Amino acid sequence: MGIRILLADDHRIVRDGLRTLLEKQADMEVVAEAEDGRTTVNLARKLQPDVVIMDITMPDLNGIDATRKIVSELPMTKVIALSMHSDRRFVSGSLEAGASGYLMKDCAFEELTSAIRSVISSNRTYLSPKVADIVVKNYVNKFSRTRTPSPPTLTNREREMLQLLAEGKTTKEIASGLHVSIKTVETHRRNIMSKLNSHSIADLIKYALREGLISLET
Repeated sequence: MGIRILLADDHRIVRDGLRTLLEKQADMEVVAEAEDGRTTVNLARKLQPDVVIMDITMPDLNGIDATRKIVSELPMTKVIALSMHSDRRFVSGSLEAGASGYLMKDCAFEELTSAIRSVISSNRTYLSPKVADIVVKNYVNKFSRTRTPSPPTLTNREREMLQLLAEGKTTKEIASGLHVSIKTVETHRRNIMSKLNSHSIADLIKYALREGLISLET
């Protein structure tokens, strides 16, 4: 049996291209596709693929938080981030969430297949050269920066709520999508705004953009 792969990207043309190339590999099989993070998590739970190729900026649930859910629930499933973003926020966020690799979308297809086989055959993390440089610099900066107040920490649930709020979802839509009460959503929103010292949805959108929870495309 070949390596079973789940493709997650909100652009169909990207998924179609990857599927065509991956299915030419004798040892690989694309078992499903998803266009948003929440669908990706649900399909991963159902199919338990060997590898998830994960875009970072997706609607409903971003790739970083989707990675965190998949890795925590399915330890045998590897996640490889495939993104157009080389910003430190996305790279460190993905790796901290448990991704086994991070590649840029402009990489050669041979590098992607090499990364897939590498994370399956070993427990090592695969990083493209450009990304590896970012990781090293981030590691060095952690020891060289002076002490500053810690940024506010949102829970995983609050991050989900924040993304949905920033995407323009109503309280009722969020409650329905997450299967919680409207009161629960309102409580989370108050807590988020308090933690971030935000006074409007516009402030929340700015924070979500800055932290990579949403993109301008979203």
